[in-house]
Amino acid sequence: MTTNTDLYRAARDHLVAVISDYDKAVDTFAWPRIEGAFNWATDWFDVIARDNHRLALWIVEEDGTETRVTFAEMADRSDRGATWLRGLGVGKGDRVILMLGNQVELWEAMLAVAKLGAVIMPTTSALGPADLADRIGRGGARFVIANADDTAKFEAVDGDYTRVVVGEPVSGWHTYADAYAVEPQPFTACTAGDDTSLVYFTSGTTSRPKLVEHSQVSYAVGHMSTMAWIGVKPGDVHLAISSPGWAKHAWSCFFAPWIAEATIFVYNYSRFDAAALLGQLQRAGVNTFCAPPTVWRMLIQADLGDRPRELREVLGAGEPLNPDVIARVEAAWGLTIRDGFGQTETTLQVGNTPGQPVKAGSMGRPMPGVPVVLVDPVTGEPADEGEICLDLGRAPLNLMTGYLGDPERNAAVTAGGYYHTGDVASRDEDGYITYIGRTDDVFKSSDYKVSPFELESVLIEHPAVVEAAVVPQPDATRLSVPKAYVALAEGWAADAHTARQIMEYARDHLAPYLKVRRVEFFELPKTISGKIRRVELRKREDEAHRSGTPIGTEHRYEDLL
Repeated sequence: MTTNTDLYRAARDHLVAVISDYDKAVDTFAWPRIEGAFNWATDWFDVIARDNHRLALWIVEEDGTETRVTFAEMADRSDRGATWLRGLGVGKGDRVILMLGNQVELWEAMLAVAKLGAVIMPTTSALGPADLADRIGRGGARFVIANADDTAKFEAVDGDYTRVVVGEPVSGWHTYADAYAVEPQPFTACTAGDDTSLVYFTSGTTSRPKLVEHSQVSYAVGHMSTMAWIGVKPGDVHLAISSPGWAKHAWSCFFAPWIAEATIFVYNYSRFDAAALLGQLQRAGVNTFCAPPTVWRMLIQADLGDRPRELREVLGAGEPLNPDVIARVEAAWGLTIRDGFGQTETTLQVGNTPGQPVKAGSMGRPMPGVPVVLVDPVTGEPADEGEICLDLGRAPLNLMTGYLGDPERNAAVTAGGYYHTGDVASRDEDGYITYIGRTDDVFKSSDYKVSPFELESVLIEHPAVVEAAVVPQPDATRLSVPKAYVALAEGWAADAHTARQIMEYARDHLAPYLKVRRVEFFELPKTISGKIRRVELRKREDEAHRSGTPIGTEHRYEDLL
C-alpha cells in the first residue's frame, strides 16, 4: 500500500533530480496527492530521523561553543517534549506561541507542538507587551513557550494561557527542562491535510500585522518549492541567516533543509563580523548559503577572499538584491547569488533555480507546480506586466488557508479568481520575471511610472550609500518627484557635497525621467523584521506638502546641480 510518506518522498526525490533542468521540472513535477491523515512531524520527520545518526542541527555560538543534535536525537527530544506538553493540556488545534531564539529548544518545540496536532505561532523575541497582548488576543493563544529573559514581558499581558519557560525556573511558569525526564510516547498522525498547522503574524510594512493561517500541507509540502530553489540536497549542510519568529526562518531553517534531509547549521552572533561568518562557512563545510541583502552588502564591504571550499549555492532573500552585489560576489567566488520571491502567505513562488542562466535584475521564473500569473490591475487579465498573482483555478498547493478572522481581506486578496500578492513585476520573452515594487510603492512622476526598487538599485551602487528608500514627494508641476532617503556608509559626511555626488551618480546611470531630485540623509524606519517602512516616509512627505513647509534637512537637485 502506498502511504502519504511514500508519495511525499517520491515527489521530493523527483524534484531534487530534475530541478537543474527547468523545463523538465516544470513539465514533470506534480505535488504529491496527500489524502487522509497527515502530519509532517510524524509522517516525514520521524520517518527519516529514527536510527539516523547524521546531524540534523548544528548550532555554533559566538564564543565557539557548539550544540550538535542528530536526527535520531531530535526525534527523541521532540517525543519527550510532546509527551510532556500533552500532560500540560496541549491538544489538537490549540495555538502555542513559541518565542525562542536560535536554540535547540526551538526546533524541539516546533516538532513537539506539531506532533500533538497543535498550532505553532512563531513569535520574535523583539516584541513588547502590547504586541504580545495582540498576538495572544487576536491569535487565540492558549500556551506560551518563552525564554526566561522574556517572561517579564508577559506580566502585563492578561489572558487564559499556560506559560512555559525555557531556562531558569520562573515563578508561575512551567519549566520546559522537565520534559527531558519523562518517558517519551510514540506519536502518529492526528491531523488531516487541511487542518491548521501554523499561524504567522506578518511584519506589517503598511498596516496592522495580518494573521496568516497555513494548513498541514501548504508549508510542509509546499516548501518543496523552496528546497528546489535553494538547491539543497540530502546530506548537505545548509546555513540561512534568519531570525526566529518570521516565516523565512521556517522556510530555510526548518522545512526546506529537513525536507531534503540536510543539516541545519546556525551561527549565532551579537554583532555582525564578516570574517567570522566567512570562517564558519569554511569550517562547517556549508554547501548552501542564504542571506538577506543587508548581510550580502556587508560581506562585499569586507574581504570576501576565496570561495569557501564546499560552497555550491548562494542565495538572497527577504527583499530584491541589487545587481552590483551579485556581480561582486560572482567576481570573487565564481558563484551567482540567485534571487527568489515568496511571501509569508506562500512558499517560494518565483526563483532562479540551480544550474539555469541568471538574467541581471530578474528574480527568475515560476517554480514548478506554482501557477504564477501577472495580472493587469486595470483589465484583470493576464499580461506581461502586472501584479504577481496565483491562479486559484489551478489550485496552488503552497498558498495559505487565509487570513484569520478577516473575511473582507480574504475576499479582496482572492478577487477575480486570483490570489493577489500586492507586488508588481514584468515578464520578458523567456518567461523571466523582474520585480518592480509593491502596488502601493510604485508612483508616477511627469506621467512616467517610477519603480522605487529600480532607483534604489542604482543608488546602492554608490559607495556612500548603505541603504536607500525612494518615495514620491508631491510636486505641483510633475505630480511627484523621486526623493531618496539614504543611510550613509561609514566615513561619509551627511552634507551637500555627498548629496550632490549621489544625485550625479543617479543622473548618469538612470533614464532622464527617473532623475532623483531630492536626497535626505535619514535613519530609515523599519519593521521589527528589518523591512523598510516606506509608508512612514510617504506620510512624512505628504504632511510636509499639506503644511506648505518644505523639509529643511533635504538636498534638492535644482539647488546643487
